[in-house]
Amino acid sequence: MSNRQKLKIDENRLREINNFLLSDDNPLVTNLLDLIEKYGGVNEINRKAREARKLDNLLAKLDTKNSPYIKDLQWLQEQRNNDAFITIPDYQQKILGDKAKSTKFDDSFAVTLEISACQYFPWLIAEAEQSIEKGELMPGRFIRVRKMAEQTADNDVIAFAAGMQITGSSYVETLDTKGTYPGPDGAPVNVHLGGPATITGY
Repeated sequence: MSNRQKLKIDENRLREINNFLLSDDNPLVTNLLDLIEKYGGVNEINRKAREARKLDNLLAKLDTKNSPYIKDLQWLQEQRNNDAFITIPDYQQKILGDKAKSTKFDDSFAVTLEISACQYFPWLIAEAEQSIEKGELMPGRFIRVRKMAEQTADNDVIAFAAGMQITGSSYVETLDTKGTYPGPDGAPVNVHLGGPATITGY
């Protein structure tokens, strides 16, 4: 049997970590806290984030930029409001037929249908169209891997965020710090690929 005590963190190690984080002589933490305060503190930053990701505000931003994605988002809203997407019970009935009524489904084993990666907003609309046409489940999670400069230039990042608000899906935006892009020699620019910088980027 495994020795659970091996999982215990030595109190001296925890004290060292706390001393490092709380030290006034730590420029790393001090600069980070100064940066947070520069933008109003944690609560204000989170408030602005919640406000910015409201659907009405996202659509308004796209409208001011004359985005061609507005019509697609309006269509997506209509499909959601009209219950055009297949429900879980209806999908179970479609796959299992009469057996669906007598089958007990254990939600503790539920999985999330994920698309990785969905680089461009039009792909989301194509997925929605196919889901409706073929009676397929709409994915509940999307992973995005695209350069930030590109998707902010064409407002794709705003449109996708709005689409996620409409469908109720969760999503991940991959930051450029992950370092998977090839350098001049063809190798990833992040020589520590798989390390902290990569995890932070994701």
